[in-house]
Amino acid sequence: MAELSHSEYQQWLGSLKQNFRQRQLKAAVAVNTQLIEFYWHLGSEIVEKQQRSQWGDGFLDKLSRDLSLEFPDVKGFSLRNLKYIRQWVSFWNQDVLIGQQAVAQLVQIPWGHNLLLISKCRSTEEALFYVVQTLQHGWSRAVLTHKMESQLWQRKGNAVSNFDQTLPLVQSDLAQQSLKDPYVFDFLALTEDYNERELENSLVKHITDFLLELGAGFAYVGKQVPVVVGDKDFYIDLLFYHVRLHCYVVIELKTGDFKPEYAGKLNFYINAVDGEIKTEQDLPTIGLLLCRGKDKLIAEYALKGIDTPMGISEYQLTQALPTELQDKLPSIEQIERELAREFDKGESKQ
Repeated sequence: MAELSHSEYQQWLGSLKQNFRQRQLKAAVAVNTQLIEFYWHLGSEIVEKQQRSQWGDGFLDKLSRDLSLEFPDVKGFSLRNLKYIRQWVSFWNQDVLIGQQAVAQLVQIPWGHNLLLISKCRSTEEALFYVVQTLQHGWSRAVLTHKMESQLWQRKGNAVSNFDQTLPLVQSDLAQQSLKDPYVFDFLALTEDYNERELENSLVKHITDFLLELGAGFAYVGKQVPVVVGDKDFYIDLLFYHVRLHCYVVIELKTGDFKPEYAGKLNFYINAVDGEIKTEQDLPTIGLLLCRGKDKLIAEYALKGIDTPMGISEYQLTQALPTELQDKLPSIEQIERELAREFDKGESKQ
């Protein structure tokens, strides 16, 4: 019998570990699903019994004590959580059709996500949007919180565009839903008199946050991407590729309000990418103009007659700092040094 070599053993061991981790994950998902399915059943019966029998909240207190006594290791039977379960079921039962559609998806996300949704969403339609997005993109609770606080539901698909006139129907709908208005760049800290290059550099420096705000599907290609047209060099502010739309996305940045001539310049860059960078496997390039503000009617007029697909959106900088305060605020390094100093003081007193 041949002796098992070290490399063969390590390869086999690695496959066993991977297999076990996958089963662990499936087991965790299954446990979560079963638990939340039970919560739905329990919450529905609580609502029904209180409606039919007019039982007060004292009944919930008794139910909490009895279930906790029988299942002492289960934390989900506290009085507070039973009230959350009732609130959760009541929230989704506001709209019977959406509620029935949502149940199969609700059981696939953690209980903490479910509680977050009913605490921050004003309607079942809005909540279902975030449920679908969470399942599609695997959002953690922190990411989900940020998306809701930045009002993604209200912003998604709101950009002024000409996609319905310049793209096939299926791609047009997907392209429209891929853009937002406004974009929220609350991860940037810029002075009030920042210029376009500073904005561009800051976005690239915080590329992870920028991609998260752009949304799923965007892949960063580069900044100030050169493209040669005739005998002249031109430079695209930011170039991305959208893996779901299968096309390049040209992003132009403007620090002021939208002007009609900006659409003409973006149209030129879109055509340049189509002619010099795009391959036969890529669909037509899309443009996105990001400006500090816009008049919607002016933007719509500017897009009329342009046969390249483009959208126009605003962006917000919620952390912009006045120039005179920029040098007066402590840097990250200064804050870290101060915290370390305070920690050392605390250690010396012990």
